[in-house]
Order: sequence, then C-alpha cells, then structure tokens
Amino acid sequence: MSTISWTEPRTATVRHARWHSESAAPAPRRVVVAVDRMRADTAHRLACEGTALLWQGDFPHARRLLEAVGRRIDRKPPRPGDSPIDSFHLHRRARGHRARVLGRLVVLLADDHALTLRRAPDVREACAAAYGPPRGGPVAVSLRELLGVIGAHEWRRKGVEVPALGGARVHPHYGVFSPVRGEYVDLVATAPLPVPVPRTAFDLGTGTGVLAAVLARRGFGRVTATDISPRALACARDNARRLGLAGRIEVTGPGLFPGGRADVVVCNPPWLPVRPSSALEQGVYDPGGTMLHAFLDGLASRLTPGGEGWLVLSDLAERLGLRSRGELLSAIEGAGLRVRGRIDTRPRHPRATDPGDPLHAARSRETTSLWRLAARR
Repeated sequence: MSTISWTEPRTATVRHARWHSESAAPAPRRVVVAVDRMRADTAHRLACEGTALLWQGDFPHARRLLEAVGRRIDRKPPRPGDSPIDSFHLHRRARGHRARVLGRLVVLLADDHALTLRRAPDVREACAAAYGPPRGGPVAVSLRELLGVIGAHEWRRKGVEVPALGGARVHPHYGVFSPVRGEYVDLVATAPLPVPVPRTAFDLGTGTGVLAAVLARRGFGRVTATDISPRALACARDNARRLGLAGRIEVTGPGLFPGGRADVVVCNPPWLPVRPSSALEQGVYDPGGTMLHAFLDGLASRLTPGGEGWLVLSDLAERLGLRSRGELLSAIEGAGLRVRGRIDTRPRHPRATDPGDPLHAARSRETTSLWRLAARR
C-alpha cells in the first residue's frame, strides 16, 4: 500500500495518508501543504519540480488554481511532428506531462470519503461509486482525478441519450467508456442482418452494454455481452436492467468470447494499437491491437453457418501511421475470414472539425467502418 507523508505547518506534526490513483501514478515523495494564498506561478513551479501540493484551503479556489496551472502548462504547446505518427507521439507526451503536473495538486478524503475543505461538495456517493466502500483512514487523491470522479457520477446519474435506442438513456459507470460517439452505435443499428430471423448475438467488449441493447432491440432473442473489466460488466448489467432487457441480455466475463456460436458477433475494439498509460485509457488504446487480433483469430469458429462478425473500427490508426490497411486485411485473411461488405460513416465529434487540434490532419479525414466478416468455407 502506497502512502504519502507531510508536515503540518502550524504544529510541525508529521501526518500520513494512503495514496490512491486510478491512473497508477506513483505516490509523491515530497508533499507540502498549500492554502489559499499560494500563487499559481508558485504552484506550477513546485508541481513541475515533482512536489505535490496537499490543498487545505477553499475548494472553489483549488479548482481555480488547477485551471491556472493548466493554462501555464498550455503556453508551450507541443511542436508539430515531421509526420502524423511523430505528431501523435509528441501530443501524447505533452498530454502525459500535463496530467502528471496537474495530478500533483492533491486533496484528502476522510474515513467516509468526505471532502472536508471549505465550500466543498458532498463527494461521498461519487467516491463510493468509483472507489468502492471506504476502507478506513484518510486517502489522498489528486484533485484532477476527483473532479473526474464527480463528473462521471453526474454522467451516471443523468445518463447519455442514445437515438438508436429511441432516445432511451444509457448510464455509464466510472471507468467505462461512454457512448458519446454515436456513429459506431448507428452503424450497428442499421447494418443489414445476415439471417432473416435473428436469434443469437455476441457483443464482445460490451462496455456500457449499449451495442448489446441495440442488438436486442433489433430482434435478437438472446444477446451475450462480455468484457474483461469488472466495472464494465456491472455497468452493462445495470443498463440492461434499466432498459428492460435483462431477460434477453446475458452479461458474462471477464473474458472476450463466451461459449457457443452466434449469428452475429460484434466487436468494437480500442482503435489505437498503443499502450495505455492508465486503466482508464483501455477503451481507446490497445497495445499491438491485442483485442482486435483476438477477435479476428477466434471469430470463424464462433459463427453459425451464414453468420457474420461485425468489426466496428475507426481508421484513425491508419491516418496516424500506427497501422496500415494492408496489415488489417492480412490479419482478416490470416484468420480464415473474408469481407462480405463494409459500411462507412464519418465521425461527428467536435475534434473532427477543430483545426486547433494537434491531430486535426488525421481526425478531419477519419472514417469509422463496420466490416461485415464471414468465415471462408
């Protein structure tokens, strides 16, 4: 168990607290107490030097200080690379530096997950949803992470409207990729079915369970949803229950493929074959395309006669030079599969049309596709 230590300025008492980081950031070695009079320039300098600032002032002031330090970091944007892949790696390096520096503004949660700062919101329910029941004793977390926990709890409470489900809402749990990019959901909702009477489907890497719900609404009598993340499994079960589909959606795992075969096997793997820097990035980054290749290699033996595998994949990795189209096609062929068809759509997220985005050249040309794959006989 990692801990942090600091000295209280008024009493010279050395105190300790358990350290928790969802991004697996190491516990800071040097911690100083910070209060309202600390200036942003000082906070920025100390954080860049590796010193953590344990905040004991006003909560709104802490948020403003975090924003001010962020602006100072952003004064030096990453230089453009000589190629798309260079730009991507420079962008990730800059984001990693930003996250490390901002993560050094730290707050203390009490025994019951309460935040005892002045004018602080009640974060106990949000922290319990993200971290589980209190384990006793104070816990130090970065303010940046805590704000993410609070925001995620609001997403979970309000839900995300999904047009493909007739406007019903899906409620993402903390650490589970939210279906805010609706184009991939729409592809699964409109792709032609390979069998006249759909019976069984698998949704691999289900996350919130949104695609499993879409398949159930399309008429599949039984949908089996899997994931490797316990958080995702709990989230998918919760959403199946909320949508009244628990009787038609079985959530199982952790794992990728369930037993048996299905008429349609859907997989929306992480799109970028790069190692994630934290567990929270696993919905986007997958080192070496491990999940993609596991899906392709296991697909042929999991399809019923005439069935299809639906691979939902962005070509952003190709645009960035992280994977070529030839490599993808070779992997499909090597797995004993053939392409029956492909349905393309363009992303609708704001970064696709933001010229200020460091990866705009790639994002502006990005295409998301549903590849209809069948076993070669």
